[in-house]
Amino acid sequence: MSSVEFASPAARAEGFDLHINIANAREALAAIAERTTKRRGYTFFTANLDHVVKLGQDRRFGEAYHRADFVTADGWPIVWSLKQSGVDLQRTTGADLLEPVCRQAAVQGASVYFVGPSPQSQTVALAELQRRIPDLRIAGREAPRFAQRMAGEEADALAARIHASGARLCVVSLGAPKQELLADMLHARLPEVGFLCFGAALDFISGHVARAPGWLQRAGLEWAWRLASAPGRLGARYARCAFVFAGLALPTLFPRLPRLKLARHAGQA
Repeated sequence: MSSVEFASPAARAEGFDLHINIANAREALAAIAERTTKRRGYTFFTANLDHVVKLGQDRRFGEAYHRADFVTADGWPIVWSLKQSGVDLQRTTGADLLEPVCRQAAVQGASVYFVGPSPQSQTVALAELQRRIPDLRIAGREAPRFAQRMAGEEADALAARIHASGARLCVVSLGAPKQELLADMLHARLPEVGFLCFGAALDFISGHVARAPGWLQRAGLEWAWRLASAPGRLGARYARCAFVFAGLALPTLFPRLPRLKLARHAGQA
């Protein structure tokens, strides 16, 4: 399989490259199923422009991404940019993958542990998932509260609970960069467990966060829906993402803006 490297100038300076090696949902499910069968763990991230911005700001986040086994393109700007270079891929989000992954896990007899989001959202979302997938085996659940990064002893304790539960997969829904940093720490402790960073997927299922209508998603305008829903919280973040995208789409007009470099790499997911 070929993969694609994204690197902003700041990220390149620190040696942090972002590799997209899962092209669509079919590839994602196949990779997860194979690892589950072989009892080989992994970390699974879904990259968007906000992650690219953070790669240039947070060394630990970049290191976690560098070690990630699977990365999809979650976000219209990344998909659009790759398609301009002739790369065939589809937007593949955690929100779209969560239910199919859980259905697949149920068929394989693999139990799933859930970390995050809030206790209220998690309770409602897991009840709904269990209703949709009666055979889903929920190994455990918790909604930890911690700062940017969980302390080592806290990660040890959480890893011990996940191990004791017998879970083969763990869905982490805490938002970036918390979920990626935590998944990276836990994977180092539990190499046979797959850690999937699925962001707001459970919030969407619970209804605590309203997802954009399908036609807006297909038009690549889900970001506009989110911005309109929470302009105060997301305004600054989306402005930074806009600068990154401008540097990618119009590099000659914005030579001083962060830019992304695309390059093909041979390798297996």
